[in-house]
Amino acid sequence: MTIKIIAVIFLGIASGLAVGAGFVAFLTVLGIIPRLTQLTKTMKMIRYYEWSVVLGVISGSAATLWDIAFAFPPWLLIPLGASSGIFVGMLAAALTEVLNVLPILAKRIGIDGQIVILLMALVFGKIAGSLYQWFYFIGK
Repeated sequence: MTIKIIAVIFLGIASGLAVGAGFVAFLTVLGIIPRLTQLTKTMKMIRYYEWSVVLGVISGSAATLWDIAFAFPPWLLIPLGASSGIFVGMLAAALTEVLNVLPILAKRIGIDGQIVILLMALVFGKIAGSLYQWFYFIGK
């Protein structure tokens, strides 16, 4: 029994370190925070961006470990959801910008001049997937 507990603790710590290192490498290699400050012309506030990422990771980890549940009023959920969607969208846009994923994909599937169609397919796919998840899991 003790060996199982030690193995679970070791596996949890190792997994957490691997995911954390991957996340930090992802942000560092892509240069998400400097690029975001450059696009928004807020270079003076780069420390606030960095600390918001750190505090977000810490609070997300704490909420996951301790199963924290928040009871927000419905009117507050709209800006929180919009902010989360904006964050995910900006992260995906930064990834595709750095790696030039869309032009390479468009060239591979043979729609070089119609990259807007590819982009709209990705957008509508994301919307459809999000709506499916929302409607399917809303009652559970």
